[in-house]
Amino acid sequence: MKNQNSNESQLRSHEIHKCTLISVIVNIFLTSFQIVAGLFSGSQGLIADGIHSLSDLSSDFVVLIANKKSQKASDTDHHYGHLRFENGAKLIIGVILFLVGAGMLWSAGNKLLHPETHQVVKGAALWVAILALLIKEGLFRYMYATGKRIQSSLLIANAWHARSDAASSVVVAIGIAGNLLGFHSMDLVAALIVGIFIAHMGYKFSADALHDLMDRSLEPDMEHEIRTCLLSTEGVINIHDLKTRKMGDLALVDVHLEVNGKLSVKEGHDIAVNARNRVMSKFNVLNVMTHIDPAH
Repeated sequence: MKNQNSNESQLRSHEIHKCTLISVIVNIFLTSFQIVAGLFSGSQGLIADGIHSLSDLSSDFVVLIANKKSQKASDTDHHYGHLRFENGAKLIIGVILFLVGAGMLWSAGNKLLHPETHQVVKGAALWVAILALLIKEGLFRYMYATGKRIQSSLLIANAWHARSDAASSVVVAIGIAGNLLGFHSMDLVAALIVGIFIAHMGYKFSADALHDLMDRSLEPDMEHEIRTCLLSTEGVINIHDLKTRKMGDLALVDVHLEVNGKLSVKEGHDIAVNARNRVMSKFNVLNVMTHIDPAH
């Protein structure tokens, strides 16, 4: 079972690596295209969207590094392996998003306070924004589907980063259209809205990753399923002190199993091993630490 888990982990790592490399290529193209087009067309919203694509590119590299580091085997300093590199990477992605959003808010807000800086946007900017929207939405759907299939919260977080970029392109397109219709401040308002959206996403990802790094338990539904699995194990009369904590996309489980007090040590041990193996075969669990108690 250990070799099987190792093979699954390697396949999962390969999928994350391939998916993220595709995202890197797409974001290099989008960053260059949007910023250059924004400069030539005079669209602050398009430039802001290009900077958002640049933040996507930086998060892609964070994912690539974390994916490689998290696959390192356990050592004398990390007895449970290095899976929490994924949680740390998710925190970094969140911080990057928040800082990018805050910077965009400051820039757009400052320009809104100075109407003389408002520019008339060229029509080509609208077509660039629409093209970027279609590419980003396609990238999101690909990354999200892959993340769900291999159960990678890190890849799903990066996918939502791409979706936030797609949503920002919608706002930018609306802002550019408004500017072309004569409402020249609309492009800056679009950049402002994009900044708020990005900062919010960054805060959400950072808070979520921080809780995981502080040993947050699994979701109640998942804990209930693990409890049910343990209780259905032959020889287990009851359980108590079930505790869980996240380790990357896996979990660590601690539990006290109540068995017949008249059983031998070997019989109690066999029941614990069976319970552990059943949980690890059904759920994304790295290890189950069991303690045997005599049932009252």
